[in-house]
Amino acid sequence: MLKNYFKIAIRNLQRNKVYALINVMGLALSMSCGILIFALVKHHLSFDNFHANSDRIYRIVTEQHRDNISYTNSVPNPLGKAFRNDYTFGEKVARICTFDDQLITVKQGNEIKKFKDDEGIAFTETEFFDIFNYPLLIGDKKTVLSEPNTAIMTERAAKKYFGNENPINKTFKLDNRIEFKVTGILKDLPANSDRQTDIYASYLTLKSYNEWAASDDSWGGISSSMQCFVLLRPGISPAQVEKVMPAYVKKYRPTSKNVHHYKFQPLAEMHFDARYNGPMDKKNLWVLSFIGLFLIITACVNFINLATAQALKRSKEVGVRKVLGSVRMQLFWQFISETSLISILGAVVAIVLAFAALPYVNTWFSSQISINLVNDWQLMLFIVSLIVVVTLFSGSYPGLILAGFQPVLALKGKLSQQNIGGFNTRRTLIITQFAISQVLIIGMVIIANQMKYAQQSDLGFQKEAIVTIPIASGTDFNKQKTIKNQFSALSGVEKVSLFFRPPASGSNWSTSVKFDNRTEDEVFRVNVKSGDDEYLSTFDLELVTGRNIFPADSMRECLVNETFVRKLNLASPQEVIGKTISMNGGHSTGPIVGVVKDFHDRSFHEEINPVLITTLADNYDSYGVKLNMANAQTTLASVEKIWTQAHPDQIYEYQFLDESIAEFYETESIMLKMIQAFSGIAIFIGCLGLYGLVSFMVTQKTKEIGIRKVLGSSIGSIIWIFGKEFSRLIIIAFLVAAPLAWWLMSNWLQDFKFRIDIKIDVFILAITSTFVVAALTVGYQVIKAALMNPMKSLRSE
Repeated sequence: MLKNYFKIAIRNLQRNKVYALINVMGLALSMSCGILIFALVKHHLSFDNFHANSDRIYRIVTEQHRDNISYTNSVPNPLGKAFRNDYTFGEKVARICTFDDQLITVKQGNEIKKFKDDEGIAFTETEFFDIFNYPLLIGDKKTVLSEPNTAIMTERAAKKYFGNENPINKTFKLDNRIEFKVTGILKDLPANSDRQTDIYASYLTLKSYNEWAASDDSWGGISSSMQCFVLLRPGISPAQVEKVMPAYVKKYRPTSKNVHHYKFQPLAEMHFDARYNGPMDKKNLWVLSFIGLFLIITACVNFINLATAQALKRSKEVGVRKVLGSVRMQLFWQFISETSLISILGAVVAIVLAFAALPYVNTWFSSQISINLVNDWQLMLFIVSLIVVVTLFSGSYPGLILAGFQPVLALKGKLSQQNIGGFNTRRTLIITQFAISQVLIIGMVIIANQMKYAQQSDLGFQKEAIVTIPIASGTDFNKQKTIKNQFSALSGVEKVSLFFRPPASGSNWSTSVKFDNRTEDEVFRVNVKSGDDEYLSTFDLELVTGRNIFPADSMRECLVNETFVRKLNLASPQEVIGKTISMNGGHSTGPIVGVVKDFHDRSFHEEINPVLITTLADNYDSYGVKLNMANAQTTLASVEKIWTQAHPDQIYEYQFLDESIAEFYETESIMLKMIQAFSGIAIFIGCLGLYGLVSFMVTQKTKEIGIRKVLGSSIGSIIWIFGKEFSRLIIIAFLVAAPLAWWLMSNWLQDFKFRIDIKIDVFILAITSTFVVAALTVGYQVIKAALMNPMKSLRSE
């Protein structure tokens, strides 16, 4: 019987090739999106779940309570050691201090090879490898990092630095100043781990590299490089431990206005908590999952529409089968077998499409997801389940309709609209499709407008035509000035500045300050932008009052922004001129000589912070070079030559400032690309649904059209019969979609402190574009029906 069902199904599909092709295309597109989204969501949900005792692994993080609350995934440098010594809550406690983008040099014969490692190097306490399951292939984890100047690295790093040679006991240098001996090899870290550092150095060497970071007395500040992980003992809850953590604040930070709250963040939340730099917000995974579900629903809706539109053509077939003894369930399962065949074909095409799209998805999401049909049983189960669900969801309603035909009416051709499901069901389905499409269109336009607003708004400083170039490690201030002067002498260079960070940066130095010789720190933190006397002119920062700072190599004078003045509750900027600011525990002090107009010092996600600009040469790490873009390539080549001649043992690199600012909105850029792609697919699938509905309507109204033409109706009036139906459906879909899209996007925009207003033109664009697409989709069939010879139309009945 089953063989017979599939044989009949194949014959029917061969007889109705267009019908089969449209259904396979719609299902294939939606199912390929479902497969990719499933793989992506599964990949992110699997992050760091491979560690033994993962439910007991926590990271200590810090809530900083000033005039507002900020969050950091780091802790004061001494906290890990103090917690290990003072309490027994932790079975294992480990500090790890990571420095990204580091220079690694390796001597090979007479040649010195230079590498820039983006993931950098991590100075690690040995217990780190007791907490986390990163297998050591060569070496004993108890001893490999027990001595200073020792390091272990992953297989890929060993291959990168030493080729096919045995890396054990080989040496390399960090920043051309600290030599390490390789004592062990780690298995390559899996792609589903947030930690991708390839080199781990002995924590005992940290003092040689960064004395402040290694200090067990530096409770005053927090560096983003320092993290602390704990494997809690069985039966110990994080809430128990958090109750004792305030003791450290009372003991080591009793007078600080920056009140720390140390929290224990579970390993399972690290990848998803955006407050602590988690790279993937879980709500984005939910959005992706719902989009995938909606796309599959729209494809199933198309199938139902097309199947019911084809029902009249098959009514006599059903009538004959019933007269010959077929029962309702046999006819139902016959139609389900046809649906399953289409679903299987759709799934096969979907898998091919998913493989083809996978590289683009990995590029968009900066991920390393894979599709493995052989070894990934969860993916295979998902695909099989998808085929079954799509088959039942798509085929059940049309199958019941067909199986329910009365044989006498079917053989006489007297079936009514009610007998084949009626218009109302199909109208509801089409409205659902277009409501989903319009929500996606509105979302896409609003995200695009917000991105445009963030990237094209006046930030309060010059970001175009400025190149930032790192200052080579170990370069003293005199050499920095020499290189700066050489840059300035180039004909294509307009301005050059030495500084720590550009006006807007994702990495910042925030600290507490004392104003006007007050005894206590201010309740707010200040974003320190150390830069030389040409910082203002290079970035076109505007002075509101006062003057610029004079050249110096330490803090002699300073500038503040308007927000700083407002935070002090002063009436005018002039009131701060001449007043003294003290920071770094009183080691850096100077008078305020000017107030700078507010500029965006971070992304549009955040408010403008109080900013202090001063000369601190020991803190500079970049040259800012403003170019004349007419000869940019020639000038950049000359800049590279000067830098390389001064630092032959280091690697030259540069970045345009506007490109680094664009990185603030990387997540939004990914979301925009995603919604653009899915909107296009949803609209295309929706067009297939319209095709199904217009096919049904043309079939039902053939005789009506003929009679109307005989009675003198114009082609335009006949076209309007169909046009008013689609117009009504699109308008109803819009009335459903508009408030839903407004609510969703209003919530999304709440993540931005500086954001656009949602204006009516967005909704006008959405409904207009939907009308245009609908008109193009149904236009051919409607016009063809309107132009049909009325005698032929009447004879068709």
